Amino acid sequence: MARPRGGDSVSRKKGGAKGRESRARQVYVYTEGEVTEPEYIDIIVRNGTWAEPGRTVQHHIANPNAEGKHRKPLRMVQDAVVTLRKVEREAKDAGLRQGKDWNWPQVWVLFDRDDHQGIPEALRLAEKEGVRVAYSHPCFELWRLLHYTNYTSTFGGVCGDANSKLRTRPGFAATYGRGVRTVTEQQSKHVREGQVLTPAAEDGLSRYRTARKHAQKINGGHSSPHPHAWDPYTDVWRFVECGLLLSGY
Repeated sequence: MARPRGGDSVSRKKGGAKGRESRARQVYVYTEGEVTEPEYIDIIVRNGTWAEPGRTVQHHIANPNAEGKHRKPLRMVQDAVVTLRKVEREAKDAGLRQGKDWNWPQVWVLFDRDDHQGIPEALRLAEKEGVRVAYSHPCFELWRLLHYTNYTSTFGGVCGDANSKLRTRPGFAATYGRGVRTVTEQQSKHVREGQVLTPAAEDGLSRYRTARKHAQKINGGHSSPHPHAWDPYTDVWRFVECGLLLSGY
C-alpha cells in the first residue's frame, strides 16, 4: 500500500542513475481547504495502490497554516510558482533531470470555483510556469459526491448544494460513527475512510473508479472555454494518478 509524506526536501544521494531511479517523487500541494483536502489526501495515499512498483511519492501540504487571503486560487498559484522553482533547484542539485526522470518534483494547487475571482488568470499562470492544477466546480464536495453517485445537473455555483447532497447520501452519516444519522456541514468537512474506500459502489467498481468515470463523462460535456461555465466539473482524478502516482484506492 502507498504511504504518505516524507522529508521536506530532495537531498543528494549517492548511487548515480540507480539512486535517482529509486528516489521517491516529492509532491507539494497547495489546498484551498484547511481540512477536507489534506485529510482526503492522507487517506488515499495511506490506502492507495502505486501504479508502478518502485515508483512512490512523498507528499507535503505546502500551506497548512496559510491565512484566508493565501488560499485564493491566484494567490496559491503565485506561491506555488515560488515553491516549484525552489524544489526544482533542489532536484537538480540531487542529480535529477527534468523531462527525463519520472521522479522530478511536482507542485499542485487544488482549488474550487466557489465565487472566486481570477480563476482564468490562475489557470493561465499555472500553465505558463509548470504548476499543476486540480479544479472543481462548484467545489471539492462534488468529487466526494461522485464517489456515491453520478450527478450531472448544475449547482448554479453553490457549494452548499453539493455539500447538502453529499450529506444525504445513504450511508454517509454512518461513517462518522455507529448510530449517527445526520451530520452538519461543518462536521462533513472531515473526510472518513468509508466515504472513499470500499465497499464497492453500485456499478461493481471501487468508489474511486466510479467517481473517476462520472467525472470524466461530466467534464467531456462542457464546450465552453471559460472555466466559470464548467458546472459541474472536477478533475481531481488527474491529481490522484498523475501527481500521486496511484492507480486507485
